[in-house]
Amino acid sequence: MSTIISPTTDRAQNSNNTRWIGRTVIYGLLLIFAVLYLMPLFVMLTTSFKTMDEIQNGNMLALPQSPTFDPWIKAWGETCVGLTCAGIKGYFWNSIKMVVPAVAISTIMGALNGYVLTKWRFPGHTLVFGLMLFACFIPFQSVLLPMATILGSLGRFGMTLQNATGWNFGFGNPTINLVFVHVVYGLGFTTLFFRNFYEAFPTELVRAAQVDGASFFQIFRRIMLPNSLPIIVVTVIYQFTNIWNDFLFASAYAGTGDTMPMTVALNNVVNTSTGVVEYNVNMAAAMIAAVPTLIVYILAGRYFVRGLMAGAVKG
Repeated sequence: MSTIISPTTDRAQNSNNTRWIGRTVIYGLLLIFAVLYLMPLFVMLTTSFKTMDEIQNGNMLALPQSPTFDPWIKAWGETCVGLTCAGIKGYFWNSIKMVVPAVAISTIMGALNGYVLTKWRFPGHTLVFGLMLFACFIPFQSVLLPMATILGSLGRFGMTLQNATGWNFGFGNPTINLVFVHVVYGLGFTTLFFRNFYEAFPTELVRAAQVDGASFFQIFRRIMLPNSLPIIVVTVIYQFTNIWNDFLFASAYAGTGDTMPMTVALNNVVNTSTGVVEYNVNMAAAMIAAVPTLIVYILAGRYFVRGLMAGAVKG
């Protein structure tokens, strides 16, 4: 007795086959792109654990035969940065001292700007937001000379204070200069993030708090900030990554001395002309420079897209 296959069953089977083929193609392409994307990281990581003899005589894609932490130890405390052979540890902490205050200040100022532009509207607030939004599209290169002029004036002011009081209050300090530059340049982006997020925040809560007698900063501290964690995570990740990886501002305003941040020091390690080029030490130094951003993305990366989408739909 023959089996009769209905047209509905046949269509369902064809649909399942098409869906399975589509998923196979998609996941196959994703796997290929992931391998291509992660290949440089794999080469850097494996090379940093190899000896120089193994690097010169072996395949760069091969796993280390005799793994060693010596390149990491040398990169941290012994490798030459320019003419100074004390490792990159000092420059690593220079970047930490620059990034942490720059991210904190730009985030809190962006939150205040977004709060004012959405819940305390004033005449001309649209124009102000438009100008700040325009600042997001100004390329780094176009602000180098104007910013250098401003920093030069601040440095001269610091020298005047030094002569008058014995303390320059940080004016002219290369690390503080970089903090100032990154706060100013990043303020347009942080304002944009918080403004879009607060635009979807219920205005009724702010009005109710005003009726109860809450002040400007009380509303901001007790209502807005506790509900802003998703966009704070987005802003911190964005600012931290940009500031930590910045090379142009760092090389232009931090000089070549002991106040250099990590990116400039890493460039000097790779381009050193003293002795043999130690690829394993260079790779270890590059991995050390990448560790903070990797940690930030591992710990908070899953909240990044969630935070971006949190203010996308107005409730």
